[in-house]
Amino acid sequence: MIAVVHDVLPVFLLILTGWLSVHAGWMKVETGEALGDFVFRIAVPVLLFRTIAHADVGAGTPVKLWIAYSSGVTVAWTAGHLVATRLFGRDRRSGVIAGVSSAFANNVFIGLPLVERVVGPQGIVAVSVLLAVHLPLMMVAGTVLMEEAVRRETGVAGRGVAAILRQTIINLVQNPLIVGLLLGSLMHFSGLPLPALLDTLTAQIAGIAGPAALLSLGMALKSYGLSGNLGLSTVIAGLKLLLLPASVWAFSRALGLTPEWTAAMVLTSSVPTGVNAWLIANRFGVAQGLAASAITLSTLFGVATVTFWAALAGIR
Repeated sequence: MIAVVHDVLPVFLLILTGWLSVHAGWMKVETGEALGDFVFRIAVPVLLFRTIAHADVGAGTPVKLWIAYSSGVTVAWTAGHLVATRLFGRDRRSGVIAGVSSAFANNVFIGLPLVERVVGPQGIVAVSVLLAVHLPLMMVAGTVLMEEAVRRETGVAGRGVAAILRQTIINLVQNPLIVGLLLGSLMHFSGLPLPALLDTLTAQIAGIAGPAALLSLGMALKSYGLSGNLGLSTVIAGLKLLLLPASVWAFSRALGLTPEWTAAMVLTSSVPTGVNAWLIANRFGVAQGLAASAITLSTLFGVATVTFWAALAGIR
């Protein structure tokens, strides 16, 4: 357990360092935003490119990985929606945000650096394979469900599925993460090795992706805070930190994923709620406080729960 804590704790200490640097006035919030932009547009795409270009999938099966993780997401999302609408009496729109907050892990800013540190190269391959389909599917699902919830609650017709898919495809083509994955895939399937100079350059950039991501996330937490909804937000944070990884672990074991891929999926699913939940809430102007509070609370409690899941998965 001590060894696991030594692997997990530095990840959250970097987040804390970012938060303290802004809270104490040493750094500006805008600095964190700029750093986060660099991470999203350059550092992580380069990490994904290099990982996929060098990837050795081995005995891992991407389809089983996608099914295992998506099944866990479905369980947690459904639970979050039902808790919000049935137990707390919120409307369908808030239910969608509660579902997203329960099931959308911060795979990019926390999951990748955590898995890289704890599981190693095979874990990064697994998370990279996951991101290839996870981000598009989650954004489409969240948008479609929210459009339907708006229609039912207000009677105003939203965009059709075709329009949503068309806009999503346009957004994905411009998404640096997807570009990094696609270029890495092309390099991988070409069978050509990365030129020495490019390999060295991408290694240097990829090496700072994790620390920079964690610091920028800590700086961003200053902007979220706790905005009410503490009862529901606490339950949602619990579903995110406990139910989602438990479900992913069960499905990964049932489908026979390799130990490294199972560990990577459990770990990346156990991290706090991702900022995408807040982005969807902000886009539709509903339950922003719920999403913000879920992000903050799941980050506060995450250091304990992530350590638990790392120990349970037998990662070291």
